[in-house]
Amino acid sequence: MSNIKLFESKQIRSQWSESDQKWYFVITDVVQVLTDTTNPSDYIKKMRKRDVQLSEGWGQIVTPLLMDTAGGKQKLNCANAKGLLRIIQSIPSPKAEPFKLWLAQVGSDRLDEIENPELATQRTRELYKLKGYPDDWIEKRMRSIAIREELTEEWKNRGVKEQIEYAILTAEISKATFGMTPSEYKNLKSLKSQNLRDHMTDLELIFSMLGEASTTKVTRAKNAKGFMENKDAAQIGGRIAGNALKELEKESGEKVITSENYLPEPEKTKALTKGKKK
Repeated sequence: MSNIKLFESKQIRSQWSESDQKWYFVITDVVQVLTDTTNPSDYIKKMRKRDVQLSEGWGQIVTPLLMDTAGGKQKLNCANAKGLLRIIQSIPSPKAEPFKLWLAQVGSDRLDEIENPELATQRTRELYKLKGYPDDWIEKRMRSIAIREELTEEWKNRGVKEQIEYAILTAEISKATFGMTPSEYKNLKSLKSQNLRDHMTDLELIFSMLGEASTTKVTRAKNAKGFMENKDAAQIGGRIAGNALKELEKESGEKVITSENYLPEPEKTKALTKGKKK
């Protein structure tokens, strides 16, 4: 995202969408910095003429959003990262080549991971290490991913629909465990598009895992079927973790839930902030 939002010191206007949790970028800004054209709108018209498939799918790629301009707020055509990469494929400019190469590499890596799933786990570990996470935290995070996958697979097999129902069930576990939904938790940690669990401390990760592992266990024990029965199981599983969390806080005299995160700070590598716990 940072590579797209600031390319060769030229700012590309962007906006975060709460509705679908994605960044959107002004298309004319992207075209201008990649082509050095003085008339990006005209360049886009010509580009669409020579790329018929792009033109036919333009309505699915483009989203008009209100953006700041010299004349005030105006609706400008924007695209998310996926749409931008499709547009960049049609730009015959040397500046676009790094993006095209990156896209090709991502595609190649994904095909490799389908052939050998262990590569995905290995790459995930390497990425966390490059971001500055300590080894013991990475082990917990990898375990949390496995526990989450086991739970979602259980939901899938028990008639829970994807996306919205998964999100509701996850929120139920979070509320019972931490006393707040994932979106409220992200606000506490001043996060936007970042993955909440990537910004949890060791203990927060542990109780997150306990809530989901307990939910899986309860779901199987009760043989929950459909959304409502799985919702009941999610509340029970979260409550088990929530009770354990309260007991630890009572005995230790310290709060588990904190505003700490792994967001980068100026002139620092990614590390846990040293702010006060909340």
